[in-house]
Amino acid sequence: MATTTIQVTREVRDHLAELAKERGVSLGQLVEALAAEQPTAAQRAERLAADREVARRRLIGVDLSDEEFDQAPDVLGNIYKMAAEKARAARDAVA
Repeated sequence: MATTTIQVTREVRDHLAELAKERGVSLGQLVEALAAEQPTAAQRAERLAADREVARRRLIGVDLSDEEFDQAPDVLGNIYKMAAEKARAARDAVA
């Protein structure tokens, strides 16, 4: 496998090296794992299209266009927002 060099500041290199050490992996393995966690725009679009196709197959008798999906409320985003608000309120109540 071919390798390459990535230039970062010493502080970033040291931080990444510490993270790699804590996880018991090499610096290269850490960078690969971090990169794998961040999908590209094309990968996100592919995932969105696949998710919409699954939804269309499961919603028998309901034909939703991409435009209708785009106009739908962000249910998961709203759930995350509500959970974050509750977590902050619980933390503030303890403090």
